[in-house]
Amino acid sequence: MTEQPTPGPIILFGSGETSPSGRKVFERVLSHLPPSPQVALLETPAGFELNSAQVIERVAEFIRHRLQNFDPQVQVIPARQRGTPFSPDRAEILQPLLTANLIFMGPGSPTYAVRQLHASLAWQMLLARHRLGAALVLASAATIAFSVYALPVYEIYKVGEELHWKPGLDFFGLYGLPLVFIPHWNNADGGQELDTSRCFMGQARFARLMEMLPPTLTVIGIDEKTALQMEPGTGECHVAGMGSVTLIHTGHEHHQPANLPGEGLSEVAAQRQGHVHIYHSGESFALHECAQMEIPVSGAGLPAEIWQAALEAHHTTQAEPNLSPDPTTQALLAERQAARLRRDWPAADRLRSQIAARGWEVRDTPGGQQVSPASSTGQKT
Repeated sequence: MTEQPTPGPIILFGSGETSPSGRKVFERVLSHLPPSPQVALLETPAGFELNSAQVIERVAEFIRHRLQNFDPQVQVIPARQRGTPFSPDRAEILQPLLTANLIFMGPGSPTYAVRQLHASLAWQMLLARHRLGAALVLASAATIAFSVYALPVYEIYKVGEELHWKPGLDFFGLYGLPLVFIPHWNNADGGQELDTSRCFMGQARFARLMEMLPPTLTVIGIDEKTALQMEPGTGECHVAGMGSVTLIHTGHEHHQPANLPGEGLSEVAAQRQGHVHIYHSGESFALHECAQMEIPVSGAGLPAEIWQAALEAHHTTQAEPNLSPDPTTQALLAERQAARLRRDWPAADRLRSQIAARGWEVRDTPGGQQVSPASSTGQKT
């Protein structure tokens, strides 16, 4: 019998995915992925913007340079808009999704992302690859879009539409979890004059938005420069970064702490016959505090041909020999390159020996260091 695959982790940023605290979160995720992980960046949430390529490229450069010790192989997927050559339904630009170890989506418009991705080929490939173990990293607009109901931030905050919600991609509905995510939970861009917390809605306006939601779902607010890491395999959640994560949900009885931060937070929860929990950086909690989590069976809910293509790509990559050095060896290579740049040849020789002892040989070329599995012949600097 084929073993049921374990879905990969899901990391949701409230903001700050390319900040120093965000870098630590990425490092934690990448340390559990194969060497030289394949990283796919979906451009979709920003696809309506004229500079969407530059928006996603800033994230790509951050991963390539700030996380270079992991030797990430970064590919941007320009799945911008349906009905164009850069459509999220166009298979030829989506192939990197099927072999990705990490899939990222970030800034843009939540409602635009939902419109472009709902029932798309890109969405089906993302689901299939995550079921087979790929990590999902979401920030800002993408965090909202994964909700059962998506907050139309631009439409309300910028355009002045009446308060409302839009259907979201409902990613966690597949796991039996009706969740709404609100990034920028503690935003303070408005200073003393304007309350921009609750993702620019403000506390009073957000309380009215809460009244519009069904009573049985869970709202999860994620502070800025803060990430929530969810592990479907174990059902555990971990908070990392500079702030906290706030849960508002119904369910079994809880002790409600007094003096909750935020105007009307206790009242909002009481009105929904619910409870509030606040978890700070470094703390963990179980997903069953939201609802009973269920892992989908294999390719359930996916087109058979998409699941089969994902399985074939997964088995091919698993069978390929590992030709990339581990993170420790990569760190030694970076140290050796730095030694050569400062013309410290004894240090470069010493580091070459350490690298060789780990089973890798280095060749110095006009384009820089090249590394390959060590052969039986000796090498010299």
